[in-house]
Amino acid sequence: MTIKTKELITYEGGCHCGAVRFRVVVEDHKVDDCNCSICTKKGFLHLIVPRSQFTLLKGEDELTTYRFNTGIAQHKFCRTCGMHPFYIPRSHPDGIDVNVRCLDGDVIKNFQIVPFDGQNWEINVHTLRS
Repeated sequence: MTIKTKELITYEGGCHCGAVRFRVVVEDHKVDDCNCSICTKKGFLHLIVPRSQFTLLKGEDELTTYRFNTGIAQHKFCRTCGMHPFYIPRSHPDGIDVNVRCLDGDVIKNFQIVPFDGQNWEINVHTLRS
């Protein structure tokens, strides 16, 4: 059941081992399922929010960063368990892209999942929401 309200809802989440924890405030319950090489392998479901709606609760010192291609995107992952709970996206470098699969509980049903053709990123980037 997708949440259709524009009411702000707060979620918490983190990595697998619990070393990294965050809070995110969500208004738009639509997420992008990207088919690019890295997102497909990670199973990342993209929820892009302004930085003001994201709080890292703990684990900043546990995060490491992977960059590739243009080097703009900062793919954050836990150095202990390897999970990728969020990152700074190339499409919205002033925002945070949360992996909905890393939110606590069975909340994925609250989100509408929209396919995104990231294999052709340059042509489609304008369709991403923030």
